[in-house]
Amino acid sequence: MPSPDLAAVHFDDVAAARTDPAFPRFHPRPAQGWINDPNGISYINGRYHVFFQYNPDSARHHRIAWGHVSSADLVRWEEHPVALRPQDGGPDEYGCWTGVVTDDGGVPTAAYSGVRGDGGHSQVVIARGSSDLVTWEQTGHVAATMPDDGQVTAVRDPFIFRFNGKRYAMQGAGLANGHAALLLYTVEDMSDWKYQGIWLTSENPVASEFTPAEIWECPQLVQVPDSSGDSSGDSGTAGDSGTWLMMFSLWLAGDEHEHANGVGHLVGSLTEDAETGLPVFTPRGGGKSDLGRDFYAPQIVSLEDRALLWGWANEGPGRDGRRGRSQDEIDAAGWAGVLTFPRELSVVDGALAVSPSPEIAAYRGQSVAKALGGTVVLPSAAEALVMDGRNIAAGSGEVRLVLVGGGDGDTSGDRQVVFAEPLPEGGSLRIFVDASIVEVYRTNGVATTVRAYPLPGEEWHLELPGRAQAEVWELAQPE
Repeated sequence: MPSPDLAAVHFDDVAAARTDPAFPRFHPRPAQGWINDPNGISYINGRYHVFFQYNPDSARHHRIAWGHVSSADLVRWEEHPVALRPQDGGPDEYGCWTGVVTDDGGVPTAAYSGVRGDGGHSQVVIARGSSDLVTWEQTGHVAATMPDDGQVTAVRDPFIFRFNGKRYAMQGAGLANGHAALLLYTVEDMSDWKYQGIWLTSENPVASEFTPAEIWECPQLVQVPDSSGDSSGDSGTAGDSGTWLMMFSLWLAGDEHEHANGVGHLVGSLTEDAETGLPVFTPRGGGKSDLGRDFYAPQIVSLEDRALLWGWANEGPGRDGRRGRSQDEIDAAGWAGVLTFPRELSVVDGALAVSPSPEIAAYRGQSVAKALGGTVVLPSAAEALVMDGRNIAAGSGEVRLVLVGGGDGDTSGDRQVVFAEPLPEGGSLRIFVDASIVEVYRTNGVATTVRAYPLPGEEWHLELPGRAQAEVWELAQPE
């Protein structure tokens, strides 16, 4: 069903009405239509707001609008009316693409990529929202156009950050020499961004190693908690002890929603240039931000004491030996795309650590199994905590999440290995299954996001090596 025009819809009702066994029950999304990048993530007036790229009319990427869900607790979600729509004859007539929402003098304000026509350059378009972020005024105001810079061949995805009491913005870009880049803007007035030039490129040795791309899409720059206390800069967010994290979606020509390079990040410091007064980011390390092939275009919101991330898990033809969905099957289902659970970010020993937000524990329902080695059958919506059984002799092998055909415990049918990884000694894996999306979290590491589609009669099996112990809970909506 399309998003409603008036009152909010409770997501529990949306999920309960779906009969598609692949439709998630605990990852909020509209009942129909295409979704991709999370946008405009913000915490305003006691509610978390997550917008997202949305085509309510089909399960294909076309005439993208902004969908909208919100929650007071990151657990119980409501769907709201479509927030932004392409405006005929406007700078966003081809789509209201990725952007952010910020508080501009008490007025919620969206800054997003608008494209006038297929193949046209992106511009930063501004829209103003009501205090509850449910209604929006789109006047087609353009705050930044394509830079008059011969080196810049593509630009997209504005992101706003604050440093030393000043407001800045950046956009991802591609350069004529084939490298990816960030463009820097000063934003004293939200309606008129001042271009300051190319800020960072993938020619930087650290960036070249960890974030190679032809265009850096969906750039993020936030300060996150750092347990080592190695921090510099002043943002007024993410607590007093933090370090700066840049994150990029690594676009290559011909990706077509496949995104083989995935998402990468840089960890570093932010200082102020003594001559220009502009910020300078110095990367010192980095890595992959998710180890799965089905994760892209995340957005981060930096709050007073935490940094939260949502990412996009797309449908696809199957990757790494997993069975996927064809476009015909996606069209028949009428929906495409899932947003991940909210993830909390920190830096531990100089590296990015990603964990599910603590609020997600509210979905933990009845314990359905405890095991020490062997195979455990999971419900279609489940959480499994797998730990090293250090009280027994160390074994070998991998923790595996497998779709097994046959049903009724018959394991003679097809086997589809969805996830497989050795369990580090003393470490743990926290695995969530919600219909067709799987999220795996590691102790002090990044996550893995994958999609898989159980057929009728198939079961989720968790296979444990001899030294591993696990407890499994069914996911349930809290009272």
